[in-house]
Amino acid sequence: MNDPMLPRPYSVRQVVGETADTFTLTLERSNGTGANRFQPGQFSMLWVFGVGELPISISGDPAEHDRLVYTVRSVGQATHALVSRNVGDAVGVRGPFGTGWPVEEAQGRDVVVIAGGIGLAPLRPVIYEVLRNREKYGRLVILYGARSPRDLLYRKELTAWAREDDTQVLVTVDYGGLSWRGHVGVVTTLFKNARLQPARSLAFACGPEIMMRFVGRDLETHGLTRESIYLSMERNMKCGVGFCGHCQYGPHFICKDGPIFRYDRMRPLLERYEL
Repeated sequence: MNDPMLPRPYSVRQVVGETADTFTLTLERSNGTGANRFQPGQFSMLWVFGVGELPISISGDPAEHDRLVYTVRSVGQATHALVSRNVGDAVGVRGPFGTGWPVEEAQGRDVVVIAGGIGLAPLRPVIYEVLRNREKYGRLVILYGARSPRDLLYRKELTAWAREDDTQVLVTVDYGGLSWRGHVGVVTTLFKNARLQPARSLAFACGPEIMMRFVGRDLETHGLTRESIYLSMERNMKCGVGFCGHCQYGPHFICKDGPIFRYDRMRPLLERYEL
């Protein structure tokens, strides 16, 4: 059995700039074998040798078994070292860890994806899964908010997704500038334009914690039950397997009990500030 604490050697296959400070890295196994299988919503611990290790959600297509894809924002020493990797450089990978989005439970229902900022990265595998198995799902609604037009991820894919059958893509920014012709406001302002059918919808949300607090409240106002809303939570994860306790959130360990949680389990904790 593989040791979950032992990083496996991967090498950088491609680095793509998404924004001024955010990059998407594609990794492949250094020995040429296939990459670790994952469920949409799971994360890996990425080890930059000589610098440190950090948890990053997998943002690639679950059907692509020869690679792992991660979208990383450079905000500190370890993330800067990671996005500064060159093609062929080594990266250690542990995982995947954690729970995934309930894509099987969503079959036969409308899927509502709500993302804020880099929170679109953990949700992109869900979008790939739904679009690849289109006949198994109802409508796909993608609601995405960013700080500014310059901070939008996956611009070409957003355009392509909007052209798909039974798919609605709405994008908003906090401030747009003179050249922006789209929505301005927080992501929940898009609900009034989304063609939601609450009784047959399952909602998946990821973004800043305060955003998800209001997303949950507003989805309830629009008729979705707490049991039909799922959130991806974030805490300071170190081990990935529930040993160290760094990611404890109330009675839960985000790394092994999450990061995907049903909203009815998270709502009492989200209402407690600075928990």
